[in-house]
Amino acid sequence: MTEVRAGCCIVGGGPAGMMAALLFARAGVHTVLLEKHADFLRDFRGDTIHPSTLQVMEELGVLEDFLTRPHQEVTKLAGNLGDTLVTVADFSHLPTSCKFLAFMPQWDFLDFLADQARRYPGFDLRMQARADDLLWDGSRVAGVRAQTPAGPLEVRAALTIAADGRESVLRERAGLEVVELGAPMDVLWLRLTKHAGDPHQTFGYIRGGRIMALIDRGVYWQCAYVIPKGTLAQLRERGLSEFRTQISEIVPFLADRVNELATWDDVKLLTVRVNRLRQWYRPGLLCIGDAAHAMSPIGGVGINLAIQDAVAAANMLTPKVLDGNVTAADLSAVQRRRETAARRTQALQLFIQRNFIGRALTHGQPRFLHRLPALLRFLPFLPRIPGHLVGLGFRPEHLYEKTMPAS
Repeated sequence: MTEVRAGCCIVGGGPAGMMAALLFARAGVHTVLLEKHADFLRDFRGDTIHPSTLQVMEELGVLEDFLTRPHQEVTKLAGNLGDTLVTVADFSHLPTSCKFLAFMPQWDFLDFLADQARRYPGFDLRMQARADDLLWDGSRVAGVRAQTPAGPLEVRAALTIAADGRESVLRERAGLEVVELGAPMDVLWLRLTKHAGDPHQTFGYIRGGRIMALIDRGVYWQCAYVIPKGTLAQLRERGLSEFRTQISEIVPFLADRVNELATWDDVKLLTVRVNRLRQWYRPGLLCIGDAAHAMSPIGGVGINLAIQDAVAAANMLTPKVLDGNVTAADLSAVQRRRETAARRTQALQLFIQRNFIGRALTHGQPRFLHRLPALLRFLPFLPRIPGHLVGLGFRPEHLYEKTMPAS
């Protein structure tokens, strides 16, 4: 058994965990980050970097370097309603340095954050370290127990952060109550080759009761095909050929490459869940990101809410961790600061799910969407509203200035 002592132990090397580790290490906290995988190379993860996150990157002083990494920039999001193209979100008027969405594979984003964190001596990243239980000191969480290739590992810390996603092991071990809010859909992720003559924009398509979104990954399209919840088995029974036909009908320019889907192994299911914890913490433990509030994929805002959670946690808790005295009241304060933004975002997602996506999947295109092109011609500024809600959210966070010199 190996034992390590740290100021902060973070479980989960996704966007929330990696950003939190960078910020705590930057402020001089000895931070151990446990990631259960050997690398970050897992496809079909969210890769939408919003203006609010890009603003944080600028405040960190790394934005210019970050934007040298391969990515695509989108100032407007368009939707194809039948055969009519409309702008549904416009980011060009946001009061930020970057007035666009950046699409970057999540493994590149995480690698970049890890590289930045390694500049600080307090950063300790442990790959292939699977946290499976909490350590307790009476009623207080005192760290975690993990399994590694070298054997069992115990990390004892003044603060433990659960950033281990929507299936969080730590929140289950802590006995935190999850409130399920429901979702009428699941998403099938797949990739198809991008050709030079394809549209060079990120699109959503609604046609004949079917919904599909395309994310430009440079050489291929990452496609999200929306299905009514729990219907994958029926779709598979109808056969892969029928599925290819459906894709061709909803996005006709993909018809010449749907045969790239050779087997159902080329199609990955994302089971959509929208939920949140009633309480994000136990003494010594704080949940952030999807571990605290799993979001719908609508708007791709989950990553950015997770980043904002990490920023708020580091801002508010760093002095407490450095003093070795993080109280339950301190953790409650983080939840109070971030919970309203999460709740409002989920409420908006649930509204869209019920009134647009759910109806489109069961009854075809809602009437409102038929009228949308005419409404936008009359009120062309309307896309700025979803642009603000998606691009910045309800409570964007900003960094405090305290840093330690990089090594």
